Amino acid sequence: MRTVGIDLSINGRHKAIVADESGRFITPLLTFHTDPSELDRLLARASVGAEAASLQVIMEPTGMAWFPIAAYLTQRAIPVYLAQGQQVADLRRFYSRHAKSDLVDAQVLARLAGVNQEHLHRLILPPAEGFACQRACKQLDRLITHITSIGNRIQAIDRFAWPRLEQRVFSQPFSPAARWFREHWYHPGSVIQADAEAIRQAWVASQLDVHDPGEWSEALVKLAIDVLRLYGDDAAYLDFDQLQAEVAREQQVMHQLETMAHALRLKTMRPLYRQIHPDRRLETLFGVGQDSAAVYASLVSEPTRFSTSRAFRGWSGMVPSSRQSADSETQGLHITQAGPSLIKKFAYLDADVARQRDPQIAAIYYRQMVERGKHHKQAVCACATHMLDRVRAVLRDGRPYELRDVDGTPVTPEEARAIIAARYTVPPEVRQRRNKHKRRERADQQAERKQVRESHPS
Repeated sequence: MRTVGIDLSINGRHKAIVADESGRFITPLLTFHTDPSELDRLLARASVGAEAASLQVIMEPTGMAWFPIAAYLTQRAIPVYLAQGQQVADLRRFYSRHAKSDLVDAQVLARLAGVNQEHLHRLILPPAEGFACQRACKQLDRLITHITSIGNRIQAIDRFAWPRLEQRVFSQPFSPAARWFREHWYHPGSVIQADAEAIRQAWVASQLDVHDPGEWSEALVKLAIDVLRLYGDDAAYLDFDQLQAEVAREQQVMHQLETMAHALRLKTMRPLYRQIHPDRRLETLFGVGQDSAAVYASLVSEPTRFSTSRAFRGWSGMVPSSRQSADSETQGLHITQAGPSLIKKFAYLDADVARQRDPQIAAIYYRQMVERGKHHKQAVCACATHMLDRVRAVLRDGRPYELRDVDGTPVTPEEARAIIAARYTVPPEVRQRRNKHKRRERADQQAERKQVRESHPS
């Protein structure tokens, strides 16, 4: 089979080269645009002396420039593979350490078929609904990320302008009352002048939350007195009116983004998800909701393209790097992060929920924490790989997930919780030894001992 390595370009001409079964290049560097007639000529040139059915194409995904070419080739039943950028970079350094060019990149891509075929996953383009669901999932994630960043900025302002606001007044920093306070009563002088009862009546009249009677107004007035004592009655170094205008603008943008995210989730993403996964069996997995199920269904698309769980885990990027030589093996390495970021994100979040509901996942978490000395994030990442195995099985077999004990016995959700509480609850002292502060403290102690040894040579 001949392999066409294509080095994609965002704005310019794409570059391609053709290699035969032995890896020998049989064409010079070919250039073309994303144009049907030029793609026809490329395939005709690559097929000279061979059948068109014996072609395969390898590309490195550059932006979305790969998509129209992949759609064109898929319609002609030509296998397409998208190579991981790290694989291409590593092989490029091997073949040409001190030079990078379009020719070298195209040659490296064409050689990947012979060098690393087992780690190449054939591209299966999802149907239009699946691709639209992918795009909606990614857009929703960007909106949520933006909302989170705005919220962090608002909280940062609160912490210096109104120290201990969250502890003394608003335990929920973005509750309706907290947002209303920022828009109307951010100046401590205005709070003191109005008094608690006037603020409470104004809050009740707003009817933004009929279940909140505004009892926090007393604590707000007391905090406002402390804030003015801290900054001075004239607040010479802080303009609270400008701060109020700033946080009001930030909250306005946050509200607009929240409205957009809500509409995108309910009107676009979830309807598309139900089209591509009508039985919704992914949601039978504990920890998997509609949002994460939409991510799995749209991004995994066709689970049969992964021949084994190992291949699927490698694609996801949730497996740790390995470093082994002779009888030694390095532990605690980072995950490879090779796959789609949304898959890793939701696999981690869902696994963190599943370990509290599913005995099999809970047992994995318990072993990682108690027996293998991992900290919480490492243990959850280990659970996430098993979570993805279940996602693949549900998508592949079309059967709902059955909750079972570690020995395979079916259990009810109530029985599962009892089993976890009895057998797989991590002791508090173990969790404390594994937390970030204790690990940092141990690392500092080791560094100090090393420094003492080096400063006092024997």
